[in-house]
Amino acid sequence: MIVDCAIYREGRRTEGPEDLSDALDLCRLEHDAFVWIGLYEPTEKEFDRVTREFGLHPLAVEDALKAHQRPKLEVYDDSMFMVLKPVGYEPKSDIVSSGEVMVFIGDSFVVTVRHGEEAPLGAVRRRLEHEPEILRHGPTAVLYSIADAVVDHYVDVAGELGTDLEELEAEVFSPTGGGSRHTASRIYAFKRQILEFRRATGPLAQPLSRLAGTGMFGVRVPFVHDKAQPFFRDVSDHLTRVNESVEGLDRLVSDILSAHLAQMSVRQNDDMRKISAWAAMAAIPTMLAGIYGMNFDHMPELHWVWSYPALVALLAFLEVVLYRTFKHRGWL
Repeated sequence: MIVDCAIYREGRRTEGPEDLSDALDLCRLEHDAFVWIGLYEPTEKEFDRVTREFGLHPLAVEDALKAHQRPKLEVYDDSMFMVLKPVGYEPKSDIVSSGEVMVFIGDSFVVTVRHGEEAPLGAVRRRLEHEPEILRHGPTAVLYSIADAVVDHYVDVAGELGTDLEELEAEVFSPTGGGSRHTASRIYAFKRQILEFRRATGPLAQPLSRLAGTGMFGVRVPFVHDKAQPFFRDVSDHLTRVNESVEGLDRLVSDILSAHLAQMSVRQNDDMRKISAWAAMAAIPTMLAGIYGMNFDHMPELHWVWSYPALVALLAFLEVVLYRTFKHRGWL
């Protein structure tokens, strides 16, 4: 559905024709105006009208309708198409959720398509409408503001993930927490969330590099003002730091998982040693009791007065020797 539709002249929202074609023609005549249409999970029928009026490329339209796209930047004859994946993080459940924002940029129009709840478009529009000096730069300002908002939220999510990972690390290496049978599954689930975050941040590096003019051969991207390149370069720098942070988190969680598995292996070996030690201590009285429980007629010890006290004393002595030996070696 169409969430918002407005014409902006010199950075300020104004009234204009309700017909999209008339609004676009008016903006092209005035040269300092553009139309911004925002849609939320549109159907093919709802988007068909926008497609016809603005001449959007059918391949880009297909991507915008189906969603589930990687961050990318594509340039067509009459428009530019960019996909971003905003993310959100719920610390209580350790779940990273992602949405999608598709942005069509033309000479005098911006069409934004949002999928999912993790999208800052409403906040971006409100902020820009209070900053006309930025908004008067046209569609380029809208694209920059959206990218800046998405990447800034990446920074916040990376910080929250880092904090939670420190707590998980402390739990793993605590005297009691590291032995929990659910710890390995928690670590692996956390790694999955980092991977989900990485799918949003990693592929976005190349599109932002192109917008910043630092991509392959420094080719200028159509429909983007040359003076906007330093701003996109700043966003690209922030994204680079986020990607470095995500790589660090991914390596750290892998190291934590390896350390946890090593801990579990050591503890299992300790348990096996303890079991073996107690089994050896139980074997001696079992053996002696088995020998003297066979009830042979010719066993001289059975008729000796001190047989029972001597046997009990021998058992106690051997048990003490074994216990002290295993204790000294750290098996008990």
